[in-house]
Amino acid sequence: MQGLSTQEVLARLIAFDTTTRNSNLPLIAWVESYLDSFNVPHLRVDYEPGKTNLYATIGPDVPGGIVLSGHTDVVPVDGQVWQSNPFILAERDGKYFGRGTADMKGFIAVALALVPRLKAMNLKTPVHLALSCDEEVGCKGVRPLVAHMRDHLKRPRAVFVGEPTSMKVVNGHKSAVTFSTEVKGHEAHSSLTHQGVNAIMVAGEVISEINTLRKELIAVGDPSGRFDPPYSTIHVGVISGGTAKNIIPRRCDFQWETRLLPTADRDFVPARLEALRLRLEPGMKAVAEDVGITTTKTNEVPGLRPEPDSVAESLALQATGANATHAVSYCTEAGLFQTIGIPAVICGPGNIEQAHKPDEFVAIEQLKLCEDFILRLARSCT
Repeated sequence: MQGLSTQEVLARLIAFDTTTRNSNLPLIAWVESYLDSFNVPHLRVDYEPGKTNLYATIGPDVPGGIVLSGHTDVVPVDGQVWQSNPFILAERDGKYFGRGTADMKGFIAVALALVPRLKAMNLKTPVHLALSCDEEVGCKGVRPLVAHMRDHLKRPRAVFVGEPTSMKVVNGHKSAVTFSTEVKGHEAHSSLTHQGVNAIMVAGEVISEINTLRKELIAVGDPSGRFDPPYSTIHVGVISGGTAKNIIPRRCDFQWETRLLPTADRDFVPARLEALRLRLEPGMKAVAEDVGITTTKTNEVPGLRPEPDSVAESLALQATGANATHAVSYCTEAGLFQTIGIPAVICGPGNIEQAHKPDEFVAIEQLKLCEDFILRLARSCT
């Protein structure tokens, strides 16, 4: 296979419907074939059947290289009205349209198109490509790859996650922790409320406490002044319970999340709700023993902490020519790399405001800026 332009690679990547509910194996197989044509070694780190991560190494297999990281999955197009087929790359007005152009196959396309040029450089330390799966459902798929890098691979000195930042250097984002709370009550006829435990009403007390916590987090604010909104957030997204209006409900469950500033106390909210549980359950159990409140953490994406003196931040600023960093409220895989001791920043083509929408696009000029950015990063490996 010959080298392809960024447009040609992007067109092929967009053609793979890697909506998270689908397998990403066909896309990965195509990338492997492309890398094989340039004798670039690579390995898979599987997440689950039909889902895998790919790690490739351009240059010598030694410590101290850099990682260009991107996720291969995209969000659904269901119910969206597009001007063109979302899985066929379209060019209009200096922009490429298609699902994933901004989030984030554009970055991956630039990196792959540059493989022949990277191979031709006299690299002393490697440039790695890390392509992950299932990012859009809580950064779940990349976790086996992160663990494999920690336990089995030579440690790189920095990771650059190519999420769409309009090629600005982002060194901080909030965490996202999701929870599920189940309230078990005790059924009785609605005329005999003293004989039952109303799970919905107990859940209402818990949700009221969550709303109190929401206001407290807003009051604390963001001391750094970098985030929008300028505080940690908490909200309830899904709730269900009860069977009929004349039956005291025996069950109510709801799902909720926190998005905390990187410096926030991660135990603050769970501790407050545990204290509330200890206050509420004795009264519930005075009516029936088989009742209670259970809260389970269902997923956690760590925040990205600013590391102003890190090699990742220094290299990214040099490569973009910028003199300032930024922060975002959405989550990425960058914080997971940071948890294993590898400095990470986010910098990629396109605008996050275009992600997940119909007629998603990336400006062609952004892809050119990304190409320059990656080549400058690679020169640090020579």
